[in-house]
Amino acid sequence: MRLPDFPIPTARLLLRPFTTDDLDDVYEYMADAEVVRYLYWEVRDRAGVAEALAGKVGSGLEGDGSHLTLAVVLPGETGTAGKVIGEALLKYISVANRQGEVGYVLNPAYHGHGYATEAAAAILRLGFEHVGLHRIDAHLDARNTASAQVLERLGMRREAHFVENEIFKGEWGDEFVYAILENEWQARLRSA
Repeated sequence: MRLPDFPIPTARLLLRPFTTDDLDDVYEYMADAEVVRYLYWEVRDRAGVAEALAGKVGSGLEGDGSHLTLAVVLPGETGTAGKVIGEALLKYISVANRQGEVGYVLNPAYHGHGYATEAAAAILRLGFEHVGLHRIDAHLDARNTASAQVLERLGMRREAHFVENEIFKGEWGDEFVYAILENEWQARLRSA
């Protein structure tokens, strides 16, 4: 595995490792009830965000269950660092089977501009082209139609719909599983 140099540029964004200086920007979305509606964690106060951020700083792919969480940055004017508008994650599910998982969270103030799709595409590229994964999947609450649309735009197929498979925030919840294989990703790139 050879990770690329950071930041990873996309058409409009930069993906880079988190730093503790990102606290204010991360607080904006981790303290937002709309953001956590479909996530396993609850709204966080500033201390909770600082603790979560500390877990993201220095994250990396070191074996089964490890994850690399990158800040999604909207570059600023010339000479400014830009704004962290979310995060994108690549999780190593199985080194032996070359399986990974993609995830992303975006500040709602930046929804509707294609940033989640752009950041997730960069994570798929990272997983397939740099980490050498064979398959990448994504798990989401079945009510999260916006996230399902992101995954479908990336060419991921819905492979499963688990009905009431877990109690989520006090009620039974459904889960979708999407996936894409490395050869399918490469075919999409060739046809684009």
